[in-house]
Amino acid sequence: MKKILFALVITTLLFSAHAADSLYDIPLKDIEGKATTLKPYSGQVMLIVNVASKCGYTPQYAGLESLYKKYGFQGLVVCGFPCNQFLHQEPGTAEEIKTFCTGKYGVTFPMFDKLEVNGENRHPLYAALAGTNSPFPGNIKWNFTKFLVGRDGKILKRFGSGDKPESPEMIAAIEAALAAK
Repeated sequence: MKKILFALVITTLLFSAHAADSLYDIPLKDIEGKATTLKPYSGQVMLIVNVASKCGYTPQYAGLESLYKKYGFQGLVVCGFPCNQFLHQEPGTAEEIKTFCTGKYGVTFPMFDKLEVNGENRHPLYAALAGTNSPFPGNIKWNFTKFLVGRDGKILKRFGSGDKPESPEMIAAIEAALAAK
């Protein structure tokens, strides 16, 4: 009986510790280099995107900004995470990235510090989004891979680089996530 009780206590503790971990708790830095997390977006629908300034998909910044403007008042936040892992298509400094995004595409959605999405230096955010415990596991194949996260912090959908922000599938998924309470 003691062994069963002990196993139950250990299982409960492990489950509680795992349940406390969430995308909202992962330490990040914003584009200004300030320590932050995704906690400010708790209760909102997030579209998390690894971005790059010198990529064939870079024009998607316009579509992402359009989504943010159209659905932001309903609770959508687009979160941009620069990444230089794919043919070095994001070589700039944080200031250069910010200037490019705001100047060329009028980006107003939150941008974060450059990070790695694959490999041994994969950022913990991307380990959660695409790691073995994710509902959509697998390496990020290219820039502008998008993860839709519900108001509860659960990963709802993964979209590839070629999936345009204005695609009917993405719009439908975002609207469904926003409608869920």
